[in-house]
Amino acid sequence: MPTRTTEKTAAAATKAKKKTTGSTLVHGIAPYKETKGEDYLGAPQRQHFRDILHAWKRELMEEVDRTVHHMKDESGSLPDPNDRATQEEEFSLELRTRDRERKLIKKIDQMLERIEKDDYGYCDDCGIEIGIRRLEARPTATLCIDCKSLQEIKEKQLLG
Repeated sequence: MPTRTTEKTAAAATKAKKKTTGSTLVHGIAPYKETKGEDYLGAPQRQHFRDILHAWKRELMEEVDRTVHHMKDESGSLPDPNDRATQEEEFSLELRTRDRERKLIKKIDQMLERIEKDDYGYCDDCGIEIGIRRLEARPTATLCIDCKSLQEIKEKQLLG
């Protein structure tokens, strides 16, 4: 069990790391610092987003592995029907979460393909640049903020 001193040291290290990067980390990777006159999504920026997407995918795959091990370890037959029902409901929730993550992994793979085809970072609707900060916030974004906002307004009108 960690001591209070160890916890304080870890917290101080995390705080110092955030100060040096100037912002919060994106899947363990510091935000991209653009240089003056740099081309949008040139080689360094593409590598930055490739790193973010690979780190995110790795995190999701580790979570899948943890779930598999957890379900194997906890799948013993419980004698009480209420305990069994609770366990099955927990498993059901975990499996739904993993299914959403499976779809997200597929989308991450599509974004990695788009990086290789030099199609990443441009809006699918209007073709303009999505923007570095938006892509860091949502690395799987395929629409610029204006097109996404318009899409949400249309959805709200149709459904609301």
